[in-house]
Amino acid sequence: MLSVAHRLRSSREFTEAVRCGCRAGTSTVAAHLHTVPGADVRVGFVVSRRVGDAVTRNRVRRRLAHLVRPHLSDLPAGARLVLRALEPAASASIGTLSRDVDFCLRRARSGVR
Repeated sequence: MLSVAHRLRSSREFTEAVRCGCRAGTSTVAAHLHTVPGADVRVGFVVSRRVGDAVTRNRVRRRLAHLVRPHLSDLPAGARLVLRALEPAASASIGTLSRDVDFCLRRARSGVR
């Protein structure tokens, strides 16, 4: 689990990251990265009901949190990252999710949409 200091908590932070940030996506995950000067790195997860039932959604969220934790130090200062799980994430292996998260973070950091 990510510490409270590293989690996005308000809907305003989520909305700002999604609307103003660079987006990168794969078949399982979409990443939105927005930088706020002078702030700490924060990460949020969006896993809709289309992904599955509550147990499946929480499993996907926990997997994404586990995969993004090593990347926190690589993100720029003040980064606001929102990882949005897509339907295929429920049945994807941890290896596939790992590759997709790595790819999305590289693309979002480079500013390529």
